[in-house]
Amino acid sequence: MVLLWILASTFLVSLISLVGIFTLAIRENLLHKILFGLIGFSAGALVGSAFLHLLPEALEKLNSSSVFYSLILGIIIFFLMERYMHWRHCHDKDCHIHAFTYLNLFGEAFHNFIDGIAIAASFVISIKLGMITTLAIILHEIPKELGNFGVLIFGGFSRKKALFYNFVCALMAIVGALAGYFISDLMVNFAQFIMPLTAGGFIYIAMSDLIPEVHKEKDQQRATLAFAAFLLGIILMAAAKKFLPC
Repeated sequence: MVLLWILASTFLVSLISLVGIFTLAIRENLLHKILFGLIGFSAGALVGSAFLHLLPEALEKLNSSSVFYSLILGIIIFFLMERYMHWRHCHDKDCHIHAFTYLNLFGEAFHNFIDGIAIAASFVISIKLGMITTLAIILHEIPKELGNFGVLIFGGFSRKKALFYNFVCALMAIVGALAGYFISDLMVNFAQFIMPLTAGGFIYIAMSDLIPEVHKEKDQQRATLAFAAFLLGIILMAAAKKFLPC
């Protein structure tokens, strides 16, 4: 019975990744106008997720040296991955999909895996705690998934392709839940190490790929709006941290 609750809850959380589906009704030219704001929002959501959710939670479980070495390792890994992907996929002038889109999916997959472990662990303790944890994760996933969708669109994915890959990535929550249910002790220790590693990836993507794009904008009004969206992304993640601890 507990396993059914866990699977149903993690599948529900995975459906949040389809939040970008509303853009299918938006015309292409309007989407491009919205997209620049989504770049700023995405950067803010990634930074907020790293500094306000992943790192504080990791610091509760591990000593600070382990957390920050893992954080640095995450930045190094994502740097090397982007460098390799850029050489492998974007060595021609007609590169259409940027390497950071795959890095973002990679980081999100780990993050969703961790969410699945958290849900499984909560339901093992009690059904009530599992439901509360699931609700908290759903509510703080909405702004993050919207930002993630914006990253994929900006990186060159079509809207349908972005929705599909985002959803497949979100299904890692189910994998994490199953792992957390059947081999809980091992998976909890693994998740503690992965959290700062993922945070390093999120910080790298925001700082090296998304924020520089905002700085390239010459129109001061559009740049200001993107900065406001950046702050909004951070504020929403901070609100999720304050009102929906999980």
